[in-house]
Amino acid sequence: MKILVVNGPNLNFLGIREKAIYGDQNYDYLVKTIKDKALEVGAEVECYQSNHEGAIIDKLQEAYFNGTDAIIINPGAYTHYSYAIHDALKSLEKIYKIEIHISDINSRESFRSNSVTAPACDEQIVGHGLAGYLEAIDHAILNRS
Repeated sequence: MKILVVNGPNLNFLGIREKAIYGDQNYDYLVKTIKDKALEVGAEVECYQSNHEGAIIDKLQEAYFNGTDAIIINPGAYTHYSYAIHDALKSLEKIYKIEIHISDINSRESFRSNSVTAPACDEQIVGHGLAGYLEAIDHAILNRS
């Protein structure tokens, strides 16, 4: 199984940014944890992070052509207003898609509870910390078509 993990703006600042919300572990730790999980379950995983909306869309569109089976995406702040990322995700009908958020976006500022990207995904995992990524890998494997 081939899985693409996409992280949006400021996820590269894990361990630096708002530690009370996102924790002390840095982005390299997250990537290593994801890759270890993929090795454990026999999946091929690519982790990608960008602070740029267009670069994220390009990466999602690339997945259409390269045999990606599942996408795990944390769009960061783009969650709340990027109809362009929504449309890119919506175009990938044959790829299983999971939106993930480290924090519980529904219990934070009111603007965070609205996700315009979630409707283009098959499921959403929120508030499980970095472990949510590992849970998403398990879900992707269980729901592979």
